[in-house]
Order: sequence, then structure tokens, then C-alpha cells
Amino acid sequence: MKIGAQLYTVRDYCKTPDDLANTLAKVAEIGYTSVQLSGVCAYEADWMKEQLRKNGLTADLTHFSFDKIVNHTKETIDFHRAFGCEYIGIGSNPNFDFTLAGTEKFIGIIKDAVHTIGQAGMKFMYHNHHMEFGHYPENGKTTIDMLCEAFPASEFGFTLDCYWAQEGGADPIALIKRLAGRLDCVHYKDMTFSLQDKGKRMAAVGRGNMNYEGIIEASLENGVKYAFVEQDSCYEENPFDCLKQSYDYLVSMGLK
Repeated sequence: MKIGAQLYTVRDYCKTPDDLANTLAKVAEIGYTSVQLSGVCAYEADWMKEQLRKNGLTADLTHFSFDKIVNHTKETIDFHRAFGCEYIGIGSNPNFDFTLAGTEKFIGIIKDAVHTIGQAGMKFMYHNHHMEFGHYPENGKTTIDMLCEAFPASEFGFTLDCYWAQEGGADPIALIKRLAGRLDCVHYKDMTFSLQDKGKRMAAVGRGNMNYEGIIEASLENGVKYAFVEQDSCYEENPFDCLKQSYDYLVSMGLK
């Protein structure tokens, strides 16, 4: 399993191509060899291919424009293929409509694109927050349940965000086992309790209270290929320092 950096963590340093180029270099300097492109400025595929080559990186997953995925699927596939990216992702249901009707509508809209991406030898990836673990009163199912029923594992994967799964009342370890075959990519971020805020905070991996020894073990045993470190908020800390803290912890656990 390869450690990656989710660039959404350092999105404030990716607002222009020059900033993005500098950020890729900094991430590589920490030790990461893979990135997820999310929350960054617009970029050309050939430019990205060259930046990745210069820094010894691969970009293995994106969060991409939902409109382009659905309405310009072939162009989206060609764009990703140009810099060697196999996984085409979105950050959630784009309308955040977590009703039964909203989820059914989302499934209908995305179905053709998911199949086309799969036929091209790539995979569509859906990233969860906590909402996907609410049970619809009409059928008792969650969004995760319905997406699994609607799409084959060969075409539709989840970028399981372990933090948000736990926030939604789910067990990340049990989910990794249950969704094996769909979890080529996961997001690692930790959860702690802030005495200052008197509430939960996100934390660098290994600096919180989640069972990351168990999560890593389950990931390795169930075919996860990429563990992307993400920290939506770093509070008073520099996000590059947070990425390094997570990287150092994961390396200490035998990953690289």
C-alpha cells in the first residue's frame, strides 16, 4: 500500500500553477510519491505530467468536475490518461441531497459515465462524508448500501474517508472489510478531542484517538492500494507540517 498526499490539505498553496508546482515539490520533499489532485487550480494534463515527472510523483486519484465526468466522459478519461491517473473521483453527491429521491436521482445521472469509465480500464471513485451513513426511513438503507446495489465493484469504488465514517457512527475497520474490492483508495485522517474547543478536531494520523493500527492492518489485508493523507483543517498548524507528521507516523508503521 502506497502513502499519498491529498492536496486538498494544502489547497491554500495550490491556487495558481506556480503555487501548485511549488507544492508538489514540497510534498515530494516530505517523502510522498503519490498525490491526489483535489482543491487545486486548473491545470493542463501535459503540464501536470511534467510536474509529476520532475518531482518523482504519480497522481493516482482526482476529485474532478462532476459536470465534466457526466457530460464529457470521454474527454475526462483522455485527460486523466494523459498524466497516468487511473481513479476518477468526486467528493460526494454534488447536490448534497441525502434523501432517498436525491440518491436515486444521483445514481441515474452518473450511471452511464461510471460504466464508460470502467470500460476504459479506469474506476470511478466516490468519497464519503458522514451523511452517507444515515438510514433512509423509507427503506432502512444508507447511501453506501444503495450505491453498492446500483454499481458493480469493478466500476464503482469508494474512497473511504475513515474519519468521516467514524463521525457518521460507522466502524472504519468493519467498513474496510465489508467494502473490500471497492476500496483501492482510502483517506486517512485522525480524530482527537480539543480541550480548547471542547469538541472534536481533525488531527494528523497517529496524533488522535482513532485505531489506526487496526485501520492500517485492515487496509493491508483487504487490498487497499493507496492511503491518501488528508486533513481538511489544520487549525493553528502549518498544513505541510501536518502532512509530514502523518507521513512519519505511517512510515513508522511500515508503510512507504
